[in-house]
Amino acid sequence: MKILTGDHVKILIGKDKGRTGEVIKSFPKTGKVVVKGLNLFKKHLKSSKDQKGGIIEKERSLLSSKVILLCPGCQKPVRVAYTIDKAGHKLRICRKCKTPLTQNKK
Repeated sequence: MKILTGDHVKILIGKDKGRTGEVIKSFPKTGKVVVKGLNLFKKHLKSSKDQKGGIIEKERSLLSSKVILLCPGCQKPVRVAYTIDKAGHKLRICRKCKTPLTQNKK
């Protein structure tokens, strides 16, 4: 999966279409991401000893195919390309402006 935690993305499909946000969690095995403050749903909680009951809003995960990465350099939605630097590390780069994106965690 080419979208990692900490990336800024734009939502392509759904009720939040066109809005942007930061990825707070990614699930590579299922191909899903959670975007901060977007794709919210309301959950009704019953009160217990530890917490107060009520209605809270939570983020729901999105398929990674429904979001596109925003380049920090040119601020445009881009597809990710890969290159290998002099030290032998694999880097993600913007296909349009060729600026490096955040490094892989691997």
